Amino acid sequence: MNLFIDSFWRALAYCLHPRVIMLSLLPLILMAVIVTGLGAMYWDFAVDAVRTGMEVGPVMGWAWTWLERVGLMNLKAVLAPLVIILAVTPVVMIMCLLAVSFMMTPALVNLVGTRRFPDLERKRGGSLWQSVLWTLMSVIVAMTALILTLPLWWLPPLALLLPALIWGWLTYRVMVYDVLAEHASVPERVELMKRYRFQLLGMGVLTGAMGAAPSLVWASGALFAAAFVILIPVAVWIYTLVFIFSALWFVHFLLLALSSLREEPVIILNEAQP
Repeated sequence: MNLFIDSFWRALAYCLHPRVIMLSLLPLILMAVIVTGLGAMYWDFAVDAVRTGMEVGPVMGWAWTWLERVGLMNLKAVLAPLVIILAVTPVVMIMCLLAVSFMMTPALVNLVGTRRFPDLERKRGGSLWQSVLWTLMSVIVAMTALILTLPLWWLPPLALLLPALIWGWLTYRVMVYDVLAEHASVPERVELMKRYRFQLLGMGVLTGAMGAAPSLVWASGALFAAAFVILIPVAVWIYTLVFIFSALWFVHFLLLALSSLREEPVIILNEAQP
């Protein structure tokens, strides 16, 4: 638990480091340009298409009738934007995670490693193509889980729990590999993932839950169309900051855990043994 809390506070402190702030601008600008551009070009078209589909669909007929009887027809105007937000949010979160993973995590690992662990040997147990393959497979599994669990999202407790668990698992898988790729050997990475599985998953779930905050900004953009162009970059900025903090948390946790592991007389991890 000391490792868990210590790495949490160190990650918060490093978020204010000038170099981290400068490094965060590149994925932030990239994501803001992509999301804002796509929103400006396709938002109205997407809303009209979803609204038309809902109006002509026989399944929604009873819903409109019920809303009209209870005097809640105003909800009809915001339902289509909210449907789009629910569909787009997972894609934006994955894009932000991947942007931070590939564009910032190596630099953050190098920053923390140089400042806190200058004597920690770099065994380079992972490569770029392996990282890409690992990330791609993890994203596919996470998206499959999202699709398969969608019917359960109508139940209030599961609607909050399932997304956090799925995003937490994805964040945990991506961050652990990228953080340890440079410093740890393959046996060391496997051992750390097995030894700290629940703590690492908990870190992923917490940061995944933090990633739900920008969804409120997305919803505000749907309710206040005039502020949409401003609120969407803000949401992307929050997503990016959440994953930057997540990366720093995993870096501090895993590098210290790796350093402690190497101080243990664990024969099975001694690669000099036959």
